[in-house]
Amino acid sequence: MLSYICLNWALLVLLTGSTVSQLIVVGEVGQNITVPCRYTVRNRDSITSMCWGRDRCPNSKCSQPIIWTDGWRVTKQHSSRYQLKGDLQKGDVSLTIVDAREADSGNYCCRVEIPGLFNDQLINHKVVVKKARISTASPHTYTSEQTSAPGSTSESPFTVTRTWPSVSASEAPQTASTPCSGPSDCLDVTANLQNTSVLLPSQQNPENGLYIGIGLCAALLLILILALLLT
Repeated sequence: MLSYICLNWALLVLLTGSTVSQLIVVGEVGQNITVPCRYTVRNRDSITSMCWGRDRCPNSKCSQPIIWTDGWRVTKQHSSRYQLKGDLQKGDVSLTIVDAREADSGNYCCRVEIPGLFNDQLINHKVVVKKARISTASPHTYTSEQTSAPGSTSESPFTVTRTWPSVSASEAPQTASTPCSGPSDCLDVTANLQNTSVLLPSQQNPENGLYIGIGLCAALLLILILALLLT
């Protein structure tokens, strides 16, 4: 009879005891990872203490505790990388791991100490911190292509500038016979030819003036000789 009563009491404790659940949280190295944990706050009297530990939840308290709170404020903190950023008075006791590392991977226990025998709320978390993904594409490589509609004329995105040597007056006829590689080149050659055609007569003017002067002198001398003969 006594053993039957003990068995029923043990089953009652197991069925109505602590609430246990488990979650998996995945993050990357260097990120801030938030491990969720909440409990219901009905009034100010239901605000209670809790702890976080680096292991599965034991029968009481937290194994390898990293942070404690009395329900109103943090009373113990193993490292500044472990923070409670939620509203404690509203039951948000989620753990934030700042600048996560691969060593932060493992089991975490959130234990909310609710008054009463075996009433604590227990949540076991498995945190997985992976290395940050690296993009294979080069961030400094950009490719652009210029296209034109069929039948339309478009210039190449690269412009090649050609410089022609200066042409003298004596070389002008030979340069003019050279085929043009573009409209701008033909204009330059035509301009050089025009300048040459203007300069050539001006270069011959002194020689023509000399011949005219000699002719005039000869005519005057002939007239003078005829006048002397007649008199």
